[in-house]
Amino acid sequence: MRILIAAAALVAALPAAAQTAPQSIPSPILTTPEAKDVWTHAQPEVARVTHVAVDLTADFDAKIMSGKAVLDVLAAPGAREIVLDVDDLDIAAVTDGAGKALEWTVGPRDKDLGSAMTVKLDGAARLVITYKTRPGAAALQWLPPEMTAGKTRPYLFSQGQAILNRTWIPTQDSPGIRQTWEATITVPEGLVAVMSAERIDGAKGKAAGKKMRSFRFRMDKPVPPYLIALAVGDLKFKALGPRSGVWTEAAMLDKAAYEFADIEKMIDAAEALYGPYRWGRYDMLLLPPAFPYGGMENPTLTFLTPTIVTGDRSNTDVVAHELAHSWSGNLVTNATWSDSWLNEGFTTYFENRIMEAVYGAERAAMYADLDWDGLVRDIAENGGQTGATTRLHGDPGSTAGQLDYFKGSVFLRTIEKTVGRDKWDAYLRGYFDRHAFQPQTSAGFLADLREHLLKGQPELELTLQLDRWVYAAGLPDNAVHVTSTTLAAVDAKLAAFKAGGPASAVQPQGWSTQEWQRFLNGLPREMSAERLKELDETLGLSASPNAYVRSAWYVLAIGNRYDPATAGMGDWLKGVGRGLLIRPVYAALMAQGDWGKPLAERFFAGARSSYHPFTQGQIEKIVAGK
Repeated sequence: MRILIAAAALVAALPAAAQTAPQSIPSPILTTPEAKDVWTHAQPEVARVTHVAVDLTADFDAKIMSGKAVLDVLAAPGAREIVLDVDDLDIAAVTDGAGKALEWTVGPRDKDLGSAMTVKLDGAARLVITYKTRPGAAALQWLPPEMTAGKTRPYLFSQGQAILNRTWIPTQDSPGIRQTWEATITVPEGLVAVMSAERIDGAKGKAAGKKMRSFRFRMDKPVPPYLIALAVGDLKFKALGPRSGVWTEAAMLDKAAYEFADIEKMIDAAEALYGPYRWGRYDMLLLPPAFPYGGMENPTLTFLTPTIVTGDRSNTDVVAHELAHSWSGNLVTNATWSDSWLNEGFTTYFENRIMEAVYGAERAAMYADLDWDGLVRDIAENGGQTGATTRLHGDPGSTAGQLDYFKGSVFLRTIEKTVGRDKWDAYLRGYFDRHAFQPQTSAGFLADLREHLLKGQPELELTLQLDRWVYAAGLPDNAVHVTSTTLAAVDAKLAAFKAGGPASAVQPQGWSTQEWQRFLNGLPREMSAERLKELDETLGLSASPNAYVRSAWYVLAIGNRYDPATAGMGDWLKGVGRGLLIRPVYAALMAQGDWGKPLAERFFAGARSSYHPFTQGQIEKIVAGK
C-alpha cells in the first residue's frame, strides 16, 4: 500500500512558532520501504524542504556562484534538526528567517553523495544559508568564449540530474522531495540568464563595481530538485508558436528554429493523448557542444544538444522525448533512482506516440525498431536473460546501457497491444491525473495498474507478466517488437553489401539519421582495410557532419584498427560533448589495447577541458580501464 505523509496534517501539528514562515501546501512524499532514497542524506519524514529561493551572482573569472539560499522547512512535531545535501559548497553562515544564527555542521564527504549538512532548527521554519560554490562544482560548466558559437562571450550552464544540484544549491537533493522555487540570478551585463521556470523580469543593476544585470524566475509548481536548471550566455530568442520558442546563440538561432518548427504540433499531440500540458510555456535552449546529453527535460525550458541539428528534422524524436517528460518524469516522478524507468521508459513510449501522431506510423515504427535493436544489444552485452543489470527495478544507476528507456518502453507497448490502445490510453491519462506532482515507485505503479486497469482479471495478469517485466532479468517472451519497412529497405542494402556488393550501390542520399544508424551498426565487425576505405570514400563517413554517423563509423573503424579514420578523430571528440556519442568511441579505442589506448589517452587529454564534469568522470573511468 502506498503511504503518503499528508502535508496539511503535518502543518497543523507543528508548534505555532514553527508556522510563522509562509508555507505553500507541499507535494506529499512516499514513505514505503521501496521509496527510501539511498542517494540522499536527507530524512524527509523528520523535516523537509518545501520551497527554495536562491539569490546568486555568477563570477565568470573565479568560476563561482555566490549569494544565499532561503529554504522553507516543514518539520514533524518534535523535530530538532534538518539534514540537507551539499557537495563542495563553502558555507559562510546559517540563520533563521529573523536573522538569528543557527547551529550547523557539514559531515565528511562521500565521493558519490557529497556531505550531509545538519542544521539545528530551534523552532525555525525558514533557513537562510550564505554560501559560495567552488570552481569544480560538478553541476556547473563554465565555458570560455572560444567554446561558444559566437566566440566573444563566456557561457555557463547547469546539469543537475541525477544528484549534482547539491554542488550549487544546498537543499534536499532527492527526486521524491518535490519543492517549489524561485531565483534571482545576477550576471555581467551583455549576458542573459534563463532558467527552468517562469521568467519574471530582467533588471539592470550594479554589483562589486561592475555593470551587472539581474534576472528573476519563479516555479510555483513542486518539482524534484534535479529539475532546477540555469544557463547564462549571449542568448537570443525566437518564438515558434504562442507558447513555444527557442533560445540559443545568434549563429544557431535560425537553424534551431527550422529544426524545431513542429513543436506546437507535438504539444497538441501530447495533450490529445494524455491530458493538458501543465507548465505554461514550452521553450527550448540549444546549448554549445559541451552539453553532455541529448536533451534534459527541465520544465518550461528543455535543454538540447546541437548534435540533433542536422537540417532534416530526423532527430526531433529527442524533442518529443523531452516534451513527453513534462508528463512522465516532471509531473509524475520516480521517487528514487532505483525506478528511473518510470521516468525514461514511460517517456520513450510516450515520445513514440507523439512521433506517430505528428509524422505517421512508419516513422514511429522506425524509432521503435531501432530501440528494439538497442534493447537486444544491451541485454546480450550484460549477462543475457540472467544478467542482474537487465532488471528495470534495481540498485540506482545499475541498469545496463539504455535499458531503462528501451525495456521500459517495450513493457508499456506490450501492455498496449494486449489490452488495446483505447483502454490503455484512457488508463494512462487517468494515471497522470491521479499522481500529478507526486513521486512514484515501481510497486506503486503496479498497484495502480492492477486497481485501475486489470481490475481483478487473473488471466490478464498472467498474460502481462507484470512482476517479471519489472523485477526479473532479461526480456519476457510476450515482448512486442515493432518492425519498420523503412529499415527493412536499409537491411536489404546492407545484406547486398555484406554479400560483396559495391559501396556505390548503397546510395544513401536522403537517409535519415536512423537509416544511417541501422546500416552502420549492422555492418560486420571485422572488415578489411580495403573494404573500409571503399565505404569511407564512397559514403563520406569520416567527413560526415552528422555526429551520429561519425560515432558509429569510428566505432567500426577502431574495431578494425583502420588508421586513416583516426586522422580527424581527436578534433571530433573535442568538438562533441554528448556522452552517448563519445563514450562508445573511447571504449572502442581502449578495447584495442596497445594500438588504441595511447590514442584514447591523447584524445582525452586534448578534449578533457571541453567536457562537462560528469562526462569527464565517465571518460576518465573508461580511459583508466575501470
